[in-house]
Amino acid sequence: MYSLKGKKVWVAGHRGMVGAALMRRLASEDCELLTVTRDTVDLRRQAEVEGWLAEHRPEAVFIPAARVGGILANDSFPAEFLYDNLMIEANIINAAWQNGVEKLLFLGSSCIYPKMAEQPMKEDALLTGPLEPTNQWYAVAKIAGIKLAQAYRRQYGCDFISAMPTNLYGIGDNFDLDSSHVLPALIAKMHMAKEAGDAEVVIWGTGAPKREFLYVDDCADALVFLMTHYSGEEHVNVGYGDDLTIQELAQKVKAVVGFEGALVNDTSKPDGTPRKLMDSTRLHNLGWRPRTGLDEGIAKVYRWYLETGGNGRGV
Repeated sequence: MYSLKGKKVWVAGHRGMVGAALMRRLASEDCELLTVTRDTVDLRRQAEVEGWLAEHRPEAVFIPAARVGGILANDSFPAEFLYDNLMIEANIINAAWQNGVEKLLFLGSSCIYPKMAEQPMKEDALLTGPLEPTNQWYAVAKIAGIKLAQAYRRQYGCDFISAMPTNLYGIGDNFDLDSSHVLPALIAKMHMAKEAGDAEVVIWGTGAPKREFLYVDDCADALVFLMTHYSGEEHVNVGYGDDLTIQELAQKVKAVVGFEGALVNDTSKPDGTPRKLMDSTRLHNLGWRPRTGLDEGIAKVYRWYLETGGNGRGV
């Protein structure tokens, strides 16, 4: 057990979807929350990160900070996805060790697993096969972050751990069709089509790939649970425990949004990995389970999307 009571806790990337959810979750803990904006510290710059950590001395650190995006963004900006994420994680992890951080949680992604990994994907599937080409740059950076946390644990005895969430969605998501993930993209597409009176909405790919989705506030709760209940070298999967096809997801979004047109598949666009379902047995055996079902979660996100005008992140 690691207690957050009375501790100075830094959430790196607190303005992102996961970071904001962590801030909401940690507000109920008896701890002092630390944040810093990009205007003050560019996490890609080693000297800036080291200087800020030396000045503020957090005792616990969460690292949801990352450059993120869907298939199009990953495929269009491979250099940024690899370089930015490598720099962010390396700078924070090394500076955390230098400044005596008691505990650190690095947040990875389910894309670290091989494209054809056995389903559901167990933690030991890591590095057992080729990655999905459309997001390999992001995946390689996240794998490096896991190994870096493990290396500092082995060499210096740091209590640094890693968590690998499945596909996340929720309040604060990115609805920009050029950079968003599939669920918020479907919400935005169908809402705009509904408002315009369009007869159809185009869905990338065949609709056959299967994906698992976890509501971001459930993910934040799992991360706080791991921070306080887990200490080990191996990373831990954070999933919902069930998946569905993209076509089935589109039908759910269609029902929530109230779009009455047709769904048309553009099979010239890539599908990505055929299936990504996490085996979260390790986390469940520790005593944590998700609370928010997919239908309820989509409805929450759509309400938030309407309340914020659907402009980007709405913040």
